[in-house]
Amino acid sequence: MNTDIQKLSLRYAEAWAAHDLEAIMALHSADTVLHIHGGGVPATGQTATREALAAIFAQWPDVTFDRRRVHFSETHFVNEYELSGTADGERFACDGFDVICVVDGLVTRKDTYLDWPELQRQLGGTPTPAGTVTVVGP
Repeated sequence: MNTDIQKLSLRYAEAWAAHDLEAIMALHSADTVLHIHGGGVPATGQTATREALAAIFAQWPDVTFDRRRVHFSETHFVNEYELSGTADGERFACDGFDVICVVDGLVTRKDTYLDWPELQRQLGGTPTPAGTVTVVGP
């Protein structure tokens, strides 16, 4: 098992828990890609990724990620967690996981998958960060 990826995973989780945008971005490569599946087009590069993450923290300032499990390989790690926070005064929580690719000790790609139907149920139809997608009810 790659202990460097394990250490990176811990630093990454700590930066996210602290909402420390600078620390998060310091762990991403220059050509990084952030893709929140179901939440719009991927953010490519440091600037677009920083803007997307800043929008998430602005929209959900109390967002937390309760890590349940982490799976490691030589080239990536997978975080399983419960996402929770407040949107428009309403509490929400859903399952999520990230597939995080690593090259030369930096995150090169982060693919996020959330339980969008559960968020939609809890938030009444507009659960995505930064208004990138509007989810409508049946």
